[in-house]
Amino acid sequence: MPRPRTEDKRKRILEAAVKVFARKGYFAARVSEIAKKAGVADGTIYLYFRNKEDILVKLFDEVMAEHVQQVRAAVRALPTTKERLRAIAERHLDGLGSNRDLAVVFQVELRQSTQFMERFTASWLQDYFALLNEVMEEGQKDGSLRADLPRKVATKAFFGALDEMVTSWIIGGKGYDLSQLAAPVVDLFLRGAVAPDKIARARPALAAVASGRGGK
Repeated sequence: MPRPRTEDKRKRILEAAVKVFARKGYFAARVSEIAKKAGVADGTIYLYFRNKEDILVKLFDEVMAEHVQQVRAAVRALPTTKERLRAIAERHLDGLGSNRDLAVVFQVELRQSTQFMERFTASWLQDYFALLNEVMEEGQKDGSLRADLPRKVATKAFFGALDEMVTSWIIGGKGYDLSQLAAPVVDLFLRGAVAPDKIARARPALAAVASGRGGK
């Protein structure tokens, strides 16, 4: 069945807001410009949103809610930590890499205000971090991740790597496929940057330190 016209208008307004915020900047953008882009009267905006800030908040909330829901469903069906992390990375990078305007709003415009950052970090971003933390915890339980791994640090480090990939993609202006970076990011996270032979040589010394035999 076709969706009600009210939902179509609301969706058009949010899609228009993404384009206007990305190209004009959130603070320079005007509600009238969003209305024009959406093909609605200025007053129609206020039937769905209180003001310009409310448009940005609803946009973030709805995109993140859908993203977290999809990622949770995808992760649930995968058997290993590596596959789960890769699924998260691919969806993160592909979701923003397939919509540059949305990426600009999330990576640039949302970070223009400490108030915005605090508000969004305390909402759906916390749910995203909670999902990452769950995947890390499961990895520790099945032995695929170090038992002493500080999950809070690992969660933010993993998210930070993905976040920086998107920011670099925006700034660089090159049209490469962001989702192709998912595998290298996960590999670096799981295996680190140290050459395998160096790790092997370091293990005896690390074991001695852990047992209290190494050094005074």
